[in-house]
Amino acid sequence: MDQVVMEGSVMLKRGIAICICAILAACSAPQSEPQPLTGDWTLVPESSQIAFVSIKAGNVGEAHSFKTESGVVDGTGKAEISIDLSSVDTAVDIRDERMREFLFQVDQFPSATITAQIDPETMKTLDIGEQQIASTELSLSLHGIEADFDSDLAVTRISENRVLVETTKPVIIDATQFALGDGLEKLRELAELPSISPAVPVTATLIFARNDK
Repeated sequence: MDQVVMEGSVMLKRGIAICICAILAACSAPQSEPQPLTGDWTLVPESSQIAFVSIKAGNVGEAHSFKTESGVVDGTGKAEISIDLSSVDTAVDIRDERMREFLFQVDQFPSATITAQIDPETMKTLDIGEQQIASTELSLSLHGIEADFDSDLAVTRISENRVLVETTKPVIIDATQFALGDGLEKLRELAELPSISPAVPVTATLIFARNDK
């Protein structure tokens, strides 16, 4: 019995020694560095969302979004996002139809475009899980009118070849600035509401994948 116990103890010690050596080897092995954030990127639409809030009757807020977006970021950091306005989703079919027809007038203005310039030098050294805030000017083309807005974008590297770009706070769009006032009034009349605010908070959560990866 003593011999068996002794042999078992020796085997256990050898097993522990082997595990320790394996752990030390793994810890000391050189870790591969993630590649710099360079090249061209394409929006991943199924993982991205542009949302906005409408405010009616003075204090009733409702969240909406668009189902279809596309976009790219080139090697210079220029970003361009296209929004299919006919894909507006308010969770109420008749309201979606009215927005398409009377507010956005998608037969004449089928899409909106957002462009921005992000400095690629400040982003390319991001490690996976690291975030950088980029102050930039967003240009929105909507209903045949273009306007600029200052915004802070949070850029997070979520994997080797994917980045997450988010607005750090809502961008407030004035609908009347884009000649949408008459459309808002028509929506108000149809819904028999006392008011619909022209001030619209907009947020974006966008994921981009590096091309050819």
